[in-house]
Amino acid sequence: MKEQLIKAMQRNQFLNMMYMAKDGTVSKRRIKIIKIVGDSFQAFCFTRNAKRTFTINNVLAVAPVLHKEREVV
Repeated sequence: MKEQLIKAMQRNQFLNMMYMAKDGTVSKRRIKIIKIVGDSFQAFCFTRNAKRTFTINNVLAVAPVLHKEREVV
């Protein structure tokens, strides 16, 4: 998982992430990774509109956000 997060950070990608909080609740978030330090990472969470710190072990799944180009008429 850490390798995927590092690649996404290097490529400046937005990610959709499934994350399990300490209390066991699962949430889906759209994030952009700022930095990775040890077993955690800091990212801007577009769901909460704030910088958040996440534990890598609590990340259930990540997928890059695919942007469809809009056609200019």
